[in-house]
Amino acid sequence: MTASTAATDTRTRLLDTALKLFSEHGVEATSLQMIADELGVTKAAVYYYFKTKDEIAEAVAAPTLLELEQIIEAARTKRTRGAQIDHALSGFVELIMRQRLLLGLYNSDPGMQRVVTRTFQAPRGEDLRTRMRAVLAGDNPGLDEAITVHVVFTGIAMAGGAPEYAGVDDETLRRNLLEVGRRLLGRPKRR
Repeated sequence: MTASTAATDTRTRLLDTALKLFSEHGVEATSLQMIADELGVTKAAVYYYFKTKDEIAEAVAAPTLLELEQIIEAARTKRTRGAQIDHALSGFVELIMRQRLLLGLYNSDPGMQRVVTRTFQAPRGEDLRTRMRAVLAGDNPGLDEAITVHVVFTGIAMAGGAPEYAGVDDETLRRNLLEVGRRLLGRPKRR
């Protein structure tokens, strides 16, 4: 194993450990020392990778947000509005299914909400919410379309990470989230 591979492995383990501890204790109640102890390293080793807990929380959320950006951009390349909506909705639901633990944390933890909200609004042109709204409702949606997209986007994320659905198997939850999203967005039922 090279030094670069070992560093990547340690960073990955650190982020996995942080997500686990954040989900158990919340971002605010999880200390850098707790993360170090759980990993079996010194606090200095954690500082080597991250200077603050917010940096760790941002790094935990970053891959999911990057994947959401990729889903949105891929949806924008589809030729028809229906294909754009279908691609964005199914991609978003699949992302949620893979990130149920992170979504549960986002739904319940003010520290993670702060980090994700800041990232959503990062100055990179249009923010993620605006881009998703454009894919799902067009460039100049009316208030009713904008609210519908907000309800779909937020509601699916909230339901996907809700503790009361943690015991629901992935296939059942996936099917229900897609059906609700399609119904709210006025898409025909899939056969």
